[in-house]
Amino acid sequence: MQLAAYFNRFDKKKLNHFTGLGTPLLVMAALGMVILPMSPWLLDILFSFNIALSLVVLLITVYTLKPLDFGSFPAVLLVATILRLALNVASTRVVLLEGHEGTAAAGKVIEAFGSVVIGGNYAVGLVVFLILIIINFVVVTKGAGRIAEVTARFTLDAMPGKQMAIDADLNAGFITQDQARERRIEVTSEADFYGSMDGASKFVKGDAIAGILILFINIVGGLVIGMVQHDLSFDEAVQIYTLLTIGDGLVAQIPGLLLSVGTAIVVTRQNTSQDMGEQVSSQLGQEKSLYIAAGVMFIMGIIPGMPHFAFLFFAAIIASSAFFGAKHKAKKAVELKQIAHEEEAETKQKEDEVKELDWDDVNHVDVIGLEIGYRLIPLVDKAQGGELLGRIKGVRKKLSQEFGFLVPAVHIRDNLDLDPNSYQISLMGVTIGTAQIKHDQELAINPGQVFGQLEGTMTKDPAFGLDAVWINQNQREQAQTLGYTVVDAATVLATHLSQILTNNAAQLLGHEEVQNLLDLLAKSYPKLVEGFIPDTLTLGTVVKVLQSLMNEGVAVRDMRSIVQTLVEYGPKSQDPEVLTAAVRITLRKFIIQDLVGSAQEIPVITLAPELEQMLHQSMQMAGDDGAGIEPGLAERLQKSLTDGAQQQEMAGDSPILLTSGILRSVLSKFVKYTIPSLRVISYQEVPDDKQIRIVSAIGQ
Repeated sequence: MQLAAYFNRFDKKKLNHFTGLGTPLLVMAALGMVILPMSPWLLDILFSFNIALSLVVLLITVYTLKPLDFGSFPAVLLVATILRLALNVASTRVVLLEGHEGTAAAGKVIEAFGSVVIGGNYAVGLVVFLILIIINFVVVTKGAGRIAEVTARFTLDAMPGKQMAIDADLNAGFITQDQARERRIEVTSEADFYGSMDGASKFVKGDAIAGILILFINIVGGLVIGMVQHDLSFDEAVQIYTLLTIGDGLVAQIPGLLLSVGTAIVVTRQNTSQDMGEQVSSQLGQEKSLYIAAGVMFIMGIIPGMPHFAFLFFAAIIASSAFFGAKHKAKKAVELKQIAHEEEAETKQKEDEVKELDWDDVNHVDVIGLEIGYRLIPLVDKAQGGELLGRIKGVRKKLSQEFGFLVPAVHIRDNLDLDPNSYQISLMGVTIGTAQIKHDQELAINPGQVFGQLEGTMTKDPAFGLDAVWINQNQREQAQTLGYTVVDAATVLATHLSQILTNNAAQLLGHEEVQNLLDLLAKSYPKLVEGFIPDTLTLGTVVKVLQSLMNEGVAVRDMRSIVQTLVEYGPKSQDPEVLTAAVRITLRKFIIQDLVGSAQEIPVITLAPELEQMLHQSMQMAGDDGAGIEPGLAERLQKSLTDGAQQQEMAGDSPILLTSGILRSVLSKFVKYTIPSLRVISYQEVPDDKQIRIVSAIGQ
């Protein structure tokens, strides 16, 4: 038993070594046939192998469900053609060298094929052979070549559209990365296959032409050699060399015709789940057409002078096929209906049963969601020229670079409950923004000063609330001439999405994103991150600090400086507010650069000393959340800060409020939603190389 198992494993190893050697051996054998002389018995074996190979290939093409399932067909066709041509060369050598010895000089196969076709009449044999050549060359090969050429052209032209459709499905979340990769490979394989088939059909065409030329060369060469070198009479030479030449040609052309038919079948197949026989029988078995055909055959069969038996026989066969085919379809329909009823009953029974809930029944909300009405679907359909998916991808890339972390993907879906022209943007399942747009029009936005009015639908820009007008596309140049900023519907939606994500960036930064940032930092600075979590701070505390920074408009791109500061101050305090203040001081140059660029002066609004003292006392009484500010004072403070911010904006400067470190956090929360453009900094956050220029003082 052990010895048998050993030899079994040994045989498998040996077979694995020889796997894939068939094609190289055939190619080398073809080269050997061209160069070396061959005996008749070896020719018989090789001709028989050639015919068997062609039959196998033809049957595979018939039973293959999809053309791509036989993707190696172009290579097989090339190898078979080379083998057949090499056999032609080898048999021609034998015919011309040994033909004077008799009709069996080139082997039994050539002699048998020649005798059967000639049938005692060489002219008839020659005509039959030429007819086979013409059928192969003019009908089968030419048609298959044309179909392969057109299919290859259309397949290559359709590749960009198919690739964009895959990208659209991937961006919309309909398919996964692996599914998209498989579909891209299938599209590329299809283009390669039909391109190869277009070239392979040229091999078959050339083989048919070569067959005609070899026929005449063999006959003429055989007559000359037989009569001149071997002193044969003209009749003897014609008898011997015509039989050998036609037999040789038939042995080569019949496999060639089989492969040509296989080529035609492959290029005319459709991608279905049925083989050729099932497909043809299901589509030709239409009862009405069959009954009409049977009636016509019956009428022709009863006409005097016509072959009654043949026509009436086939009329009966066609009518019987229609009758039994209809019965079979009816029976199959009843079976399918019964199966459907059983499945429906089983499904109903399962639904009636009490099903235990599990975690798969819980639907989690999307981090970023975008729902659109049905009239806005063309915006996300690349086949209709929709550019929204590309714009959203650009928004994610831009914001990811600005924020310092990867913005999550936007999950897009259509919602029939929405107004057809509406969309809504949600964060963590909560709707943050909604608006109406017109996908076939453009939005002309009034930037503040225009020189005329436009005809269209008045509206507001959803991102910034500016006055705007929906106009037709042919009004674009007129609107731009009048000073309007004109954008398409996809840009309007993408800009609105960008503004919402910017204002709510802190919600996008969670534990997973922070951990990914730390992992990325550890690749460059492993010692800095080593032991940081959880020895110095917990991951939750770090998340709160980074979210506080994002809430105040500070990007987290400089993670090295942020973590260094947290490593230094973490042992002293675990309070996120204290740690955020320390990090802001570390990032002060980055913060000020974001506000004033490279300018040396920082124009700021300040609070009067009396007002700061009053706010300090309010905080001591009510805590650090700012709730203790007297309502009247809060209203006056908000109005004064709003006026000051507007003055700075009109002067072309970024609105900045400079205050003490104790008040900075409270005032930042106070103005975040009422005056979002106003940034609050503390005295400690002013770099040493910058100068302060007080524009106005609140409370004086």
